[in-house]
Amino acid sequence: MRRIRWGWVAVAAVPTIFIGYFFVYPVVRILGLGLAELSVATGGLETRLLRVGWFTIWQAAVSTILTFLLAAPLTWAVSTFDFRGRRLTMALTTVPFVLPTVVVGTAFVALGWRESIGAILAAHVFFNMAVVVRTVSTLWSRIDPRLLEAARVLGASSRLVFWKITLPLLRPALAAAASIVFLFTFTSFGVVLILGGFQYATLEVEIYRQAVTLFDLPLAAALAVAQLVGVTGALYWYSRYQERTAATWTLASGTNRRRPRGKARFGVLAAVLGTLGLLAIPLAVLVRRSASGDFYASLFEDDRVVGTPITSVWNSLLFGVAAMALATVIGIMAAAVITGRTGPLSRWFDLTLMLPLGTSAVTIGFGFIVALDRPFDLRATAWLIPIAHALVAVPFVVRSTLPTLRSVPRETREAAAVLGASPFRVWRAIDLPVVSRAALVGAGFAFVISLGEFGATSFIARPTSPTIPTMIYRLLSRPGETSFGMAMALSVVLALITAGVVMTIDRARFGDLGSF
Repeated sequence: MRRIRWGWVAVAAVPTIFIGYFFVYPVVRILGLGLAELSVATGGLETRLLRVGWFTIWQAAVSTILTFLLAAPLTWAVSTFDFRGRRLTMALTTVPFVLPTVVVGTAFVALGWRESIGAILAAHVFFNMAVVVRTVSTLWSRIDPRLLEAARVLGASSRLVFWKITLPLLRPALAAAASIVFLFTFTSFGVVLILGGFQYATLEVEIYRQAVTLFDLPLAAALAVAQLVGVTGALYWYSRYQERTAATWTLASGTNRRRPRGKARFGVLAAVLGTLGLLAIPLAVLVRRSASGDFYASLFEDDRVVGTPITSVWNSLLFGVAAMALATVIGIMAAAVITGRTGPLSRWFDLTLMLPLGTSAVTIGFGFIVALDRPFDLRATAWLIPIAHALVAVPFVVRSTLPTLRSVPRETREAAAVLGASPFRVWRAIDLPVVSRAALVGAGFAFVISLGEFGATSFIARPTSPTIPTMIYRLLSRPGETSFGMAMALSVVLALITAGVVMTIDRARFGDLGSF
């Protein structure tokens, strides 16, 4: 028993130290620095900060409303009807969501939309439409059709059935989708920085501006505290809303989707083609602009200012592999600890590991700059990049592997222990073969996250070790058609790599194995 207990402590120590030193400690340092400087804003600076805070809330709210309005037709179509090409439609709708934010921003720059509120709102809708479609349609398609049929038998029209039965039942899914989209747009960084610049800055962009451009770390810390309060408030509101509106009802065993007939067939066709057409326009223009010159060949040419852009591809791949390995090892160890023990401690450990996912990447990167100067100064090393990426990716690995580990019967492990197997032998012979495929899925997610991460990387990436997203931003910041075209070409390269990895993940999954 002592061997097992101390072995569990040793396994738990690695993710605990990792999350404690690289997340909890920097956030605490930011809170301390920010709370001490909350009265720093005066005069014109105070006016700008109030404007930034209001714009952050305003654009997030409008982006959420527009996303729901434009996603409504396709959500209705895929939830209510079973038509040929439905699965392909869902897959194509998800493509924008898995693209890195710098690719989405660059795609709208290719359309000629830059430094405008309209461009920011359009990019947010483009990026988050899949959240609404997938979240709401999952519940909508499982509403028991007998409830709807009973209302129609009693004389209710289709419109009245929707407003009085369907919509109230969908409130949990609608609230979940709205909270996710709001948080994504509230903490948006790459899209806002590329399409709005410092003129239309959100809190994320203003933190970057104060810390990196103006070198005002105390004010940046105060803004980070304000953002943490906003995110926490939004999460608390969502939790309370779910508690107040929670209702128990039986889901249909299958789905209530039916074949479209008559006018419904034209409605489904219009919803699918209209939505996919809107989503395809920015990407199509991006590809066309990137192929309008010798921009792909220019990626291999050295430049005195930005270096050789193709080196950013190798840097991203190298950092991605390192982040993937680190996140996979720590994530599997954390999942093993969570499944190996039950009770409040295990639940709190699980919750703590999820915190980086709810914290903005800019805050994580800024926290590295503020805090990681002791006991050793790590701020000048390029290996902070994969550490930051792994910090965000660990929750994905944990969520991918946890259901699989929990599916292993406890009796199987106990039988192996009775036969004389050590805890390590039990893990190697029983758990590892079962969890390996789910771990590969989690590793793939970690690699994709590392490839597209821009917020934290913008703080800690060195000029000599750029990643693809930071190189794209450098090229977009330079005047000239060549730099612009190279940014387009590099964005297409990043999109293709991301799409290839996501397709590989889908092929590696088996049913719900590795689902997040």
